[in-house]
Amino acid sequence: MKKVGILSLGCKVNMYESEFVSNILKNAGYEICDFNDECDVYIINTCTVTNTSDIKSRKMIRKAIKNNPDACVVAMGCFVAANKDVDIPGLDIIIGNKDKSKIVELLDEYFNKKEKIKRLYDNEIDEFEDMYIDSFPGRTRAFVKIQDGCENFCTYCIIPYVRGKCRSKEESKVISEVKDLVKNGYKEVVLTGIHTGSYGVDLDTSFADLLEKLVQIKGLERLRISSIETTELNEDVLNIIKNSKIIVDHLHIPIQAGSDEVLKLMNRKYNLEFFFNKIAEIRSIRPEISISTDLIVGFPGETDELFEHTIDTVKKLKFTKIHVFPYSEREGTKSMELPNHLSNEIKKARARKMLEVSRELEINYMKKYLGKEVEVLVEEYKDGVSLGHTGNFLHVKVPKKLPHNELIKVTIKEINYPYCIGE
Repeated sequence: MKKVGILSLGCKVNMYESEFVSNILKNAGYEICDFNDECDVYIINTCTVTNTSDIKSRKMIRKAIKNNPDACVVAMGCFVAANKDVDIPGLDIIIGNKDKSKIVELLDEYFNKKEKIKRLYDNEIDEFEDMYIDSFPGRTRAFVKIQDGCENFCTYCIIPYVRGKCRSKEESKVISEVKDLVKNGYKEVVLTGIHTGSYGVDLDTSFADLLEKLVQIKGLERLRISSIETTELNEDVLNIIKNSKIIVDHLHIPIQAGSDEVLKLMNRKYNLEFFFNKIAEIRSIRPEISISTDLIVGFPGETDELFEHTIDTVKKLKFTKIHVFPYSEREGTKSMELPNHLSNEIKKARARKMLEVSRELEINYMKKYLGKEVEVLVEEYKDGVSLGHTGNFLHVKVPKKLPHNELIKVTIKEINYPYCIGE
């Protein structure tokens, strides 16, 4: 029995795909081991969203080769799709964002012929690669990949070039996968994709149609949307969020910049007035909702004044958490052609300052729940403490053993950032 170690870098879509690869390898007779173990096969599902992601992808490929020079080392995903000329001695199989579901056949071919395999495509990927998972060992939160690809072409982003155009999983297959996860005991399901809210643009359906069917699945207690653009929170989607408590009190809505000037340079599809109005509309139907966001600081042309304007913007919007990214130069993107690029020192300083703002906003939101009863999905127990998350994504600690994978009523007694302490 061959041993295989799998490492997933980057987004939730990669995590889902790596879990799928793990499952089909297990079914084919491979033993799934820790990536740090000495294995016969190493698989790195790579990421290229930033320069740091590229560096880490290369580092992990080299680490696998060093772990066992005789192993078959596989690199798949966005990094190799963006860097088609990648040539690392000891790297044996290279596949981009297509053919991940064919990993068993590719490994069979490699072990039979002992020849390197490179499957990268210049043409746009135009078919959804079906994947299905009914179990996530060790996890209480299940993920379902419903969509792939992006056609927004934000000036800073390489992903549309490596993931291809928007394409969706058939609605019946999504519903079937969620039903099977619920049968297997999962109370919370997270819908994920590269551009999740665009679901259905290539099918005779829409994201709202899918949500409407999913919230009716018997036994599903929580449905979470991993991330959605503000432009896709249309009337139909908001009506379902308003009328179904199955959809949790949390949305992750990327803003990316807090000034109209920078939003325009980024080729984002909205201005601040639209964004503020949409957030107000969401809070009118879900007053206590937690709204987190992604934000890039140090974008070319972002002056000190525009950065301060961004701080003012995020405070006014009262985000509950900000995922902060210093602008990363990516060859092949339009933003590389823009003037007034900033130094790494300025970008890092702005990122630190924005993270302080995020912490302040997070704590303010947490404090609203002091003395209140919340419902926590218990995820783990260690060192005498049970940990889990509420629907609105408060991370809660309770100093006693609670039943695993159960929804438990907890009263919040104190805030010890980044946790709420409950009993």
